[in-house]
Amino acid sequence: MNWISNYVRPKINSLFSRREMPENLWTKCNECGTMLFHRELRESLNVCTNCGHHMTLVPRDRFTALFDGGVFTEVSVPAAPADPLSFRDSRRYTERMKSAQKDTGESEAMLVAEGEIGKLPIIAAAQDFSFMAGSMGQYVGNAIIAAAERAVELGRPLILFSAAGGARMQEGILSLMQMPRSTVAVQMLKDAGLPYIVVLTHPTTGGVTASYAMLGDVQISEPGALICFAGPRVIEQTIREKLPEGFQRAEYLLEHGMLDRVTPRTEMREELITLTRMLMRQPPAIKGELPAPTNDQPAKAAKDTPS
Repeated sequence: MNWISNYVRPKINSLFSRREMPENLWTKCNECGTMLFHRELRESLNVCTNCGHHMTLVPRDRFTALFDGGVFTEVSVPAAPADPLSFRDSRRYTERMKSAQKDTGESEAMLVAEGEIGKLPIIAAAQDFSFMAGSMGQYVGNAIIAAAERAVELGRPLILFSAAGGARMQEGILSLMQMPRSTVAVQMLKDAGLPYIVVLTHPTTGGVTASYAMLGDVQISEPGALICFAGPRVIEQTIREKLPEGFQRAEYLLEHGMLDRVTPRTEMREELITLTRMLMRQPPAIKGELPAPTNDQPAKAAKDTPS
């Protein structure tokens, strides 16, 4: 035996037998620490298969799971001023926006779409918490108004998925003005006799909770979601008392009459089909006839073109 056999040959064999392993094959559950295979996690809609913890789900993936066949059409939303206050903290607002757009692949923190669930046409809007914490700025206000106007125009129910850290501080008072704007948009639906269903996801806080997120005809939440105006830490520091276990979580709010239901994400589509058909005075859906969403295919979305 020599150095060629002992060293060179094994080295050559290792180079040729080495396989490139894709990154991000596994995700660790923040709640129980279980390592979850990415395909298994995607099929469960980002719900931990061990403990049931609901992780963040971006609007496009949510809509793919919600709409029949995963097919939906985006509703056009008017653009908002890029930096109305020329705001800067540690970074310029425009820099933060470009960074969020690059990381998420989305232009802003809310997506509005139309399509069918259980063969019933609806309008849906969803906030993206991964985009600057889903914060409510002028664009989000424009998106809610666009969703409400489209729903009224077509006579369809509106389903909104909230997920936000509150108002967007970089837009100051202009952000807070979206609270009354969105409230007026919700009133448009009520005046038209159309259902408005809110699905609160983790977390829904601040001015979002104080406006459109708590004005639904039916209030549903995903399990374990934090729903509040001021967070538990702020309240504890203010009143200097220990808060009850699970305070401001979905189950606590359901017990105290602030929510109508707490529904797991994997059961949400069927729940929404039942509710929308009931509120629109439609007969119950025949489950054997419902087209199933396709979780293994990308969403088929197209820009909405005015007719």
